[in-house]
Amino acid sequence: MSDHRGRFLWYELMTTDVEAAKSFYSAVTGWSTTPWETGDQPYTMWMTGEAPVGGLMELQAEAAEAGAPPHWLAYIGTHDLDATVERALELAAQILVPTMDVPEVGRMTILADPQGAGFAAFEPANEQPPEVPPENGNMSWHDLVTSDREAAWAFYSDLFGWETTEEMDMGEMGIYQMYSRPGGAPLGGIFNRPPEASASAWLLYAKVPDAAAAVEAVRAGGGQVLNGPREVPGGDQIATCVDPQGATFAVHAAAGD
Repeated sequence: MSDHRGRFLWYELMTTDVEAAKSFYSAVTGWSTTPWETGDQPYTMWMTGEAPVGGLMELQAEAAEAGAPPHWLAYIGTHDLDATVERALELAAQILVPTMDVPEVGRMTILADPQGAGFAAFEPANEQPPEVPPENGNMSWHDLVTSDREAAWAFYSDLFGWETTEEMDMGEMGIYQMYSRPGGAPLGGIFNRPPEASASAWLLYAKVPDAAAAVEAVRAGGGQVLNGPREVPGGDQIATCVDPQGATFAVHAAAGD
């Protein structure tokens, strides 16, 4: 069995305008799209070359009525979904969408962590490809912006076995804590949300060849740039953006690419 506990295995955009999202993200990230037939719900896959990166679907009416805005959702791997969900509930998580079986794909449950950030716990039905450094077109970084960094870290490290790799003092913004799977490369960071952030949430970074060009495409496509491009330690460039339907995401360009 492949060791996929704690890996980010899939990414999904829930949106109010699928066709507009296809055009927007293709211009920003270079992704193409292909339809995937599954049950009654139309589903589109994001592709980089011949490889799927994630999925795209219409935000369900009941979710929108409950106040859910368009958003990105990260799927985090587990070997035992039932045990993971049981433990998450013991740690004060909430179930947003009950466990679902997707034939030939796997089983998943959408949860909210104790601070309210949504994610999916995913038990794949098949062996997962080897873990490799992200290339352009892949998701390359995963930040958790939360109301309580220490409590959120206790939750995710228990649930998925993540380890702290480094902590950076950001002054008034507090500690930025990077994490990884045991012995692995850093996956992202966790930090307390700033006052202007209204809710705890995951922020997912798409790797692009040129952050400035991606930001130009965001603006040209009717999106917003919240900050950046800006340089981070090591020389990489990042920018945080909002797509035209209101989903927040980020782009990341590696130094020297």
